[in-house]
Amino acid sequence: MKGPLFYSKILLFGEYGIIQDSKGLSIPYNFYNGALKSDENPSEEAIASNGHLKRFVSHLKNLEIEQPDLVQFDLVTLEADVTNGMYFDSSIPQGYGVGSSGALVAAIYDKYAQNKITVLENLTREKLLELKTIFSQMESFFHGKSSGLDPLNSYLSIPILINSKDNIEATGIPTQSLDGKGAVFLIDSGIVGETAPMVNIFMENLKDQGFRNMLKTQFVKYTDSCVENFLGGDMKSLFANTKKLSKVVLSHFKPMIPEEFHAIWQKGIDTNDYYLKLCGSGGGGYILGFTEDLERAKTSLKDYKLEVVYQF
Repeated sequence: MKGPLFYSKILLFGEYGIIQDSKGLSIPYNFYNGALKSDENPSEEAIASNGHLKRFVSHLKNLEIEQPDLVQFDLVTLEADVTNGMYFDSSIPQGYGVGSSGALVAAIYDKYAQNKITVLENLTREKLLELKTIFSQMESFFHGKSSGLDPLNSYLSIPILINSKDNIEATGIPTQSLDGKGAVFLIDSGIVGETAPMVNIFMENLKDQGFRNMLKTQFVKYTDSCVENFLGGDMKSLFANTKKLSKVVLSHFKPMIPEEFHAIWQKGIDTNDYYLKLCGSGGGGYILGFTEDLERAKTSLKDYKLEVVYQF
């Protein structure tokens, strides 16, 4: 047995900001994917994944009891499949900010949800919000608190524009130009990031009036501008605003940036060779980079392997 593939995602803009109602832009990243599977002779990874699924099934059972109107699953089939060794076969790295749990949630919903909303129907804003709500409750098993965006992106496999908490829409992004000099790329920090502790630090910081002011007047403002610039294809403004955003993150989100990247982060701002930002909650995993000149960025970051996500 092998189910359909669900892809990883990248939140280009909006990490932390969307908690405070900034705009956000999330795109599917087809380099990594996962699918539900069962094998005659499972590997150690498959057995571990199956164990996770058993615990996840308990979470879904509770969810049905607590919120019966939200979503119902074919739990009988799901439990039988999990008992028979079903697991999530995934190339998506965990704790890297590219949506490993989101793809799993999407796969389970796709196969076992009853009366599910499908990709083929007219995806009104109401339907998108309903899916996002369902997914946030399903994914809270992994992170404690989830926006539901990662599974939504993985399930629909289309770019999603977040205008505010209760206003999201499917969107188109400018076509890639594979011979373009500009690029969005990933750097592997070599450290696994934990989402929950990072979100806790952020929530703790929110109690501080100065931090809240900085979010509103700088972080959210630059994030919103970046989303508008990117979707509008205004690359000159995009880089100006990404630089501002990169500076704000280095000043106010230091705990979310692995220490050995503080100097490299600053170097990008000083040289304009590239600008770095968080990919997901930070603390490790991938770091997202933006550059107007990919070759220059590669030279400047020669000790790191850059994974190109998008070229323009």
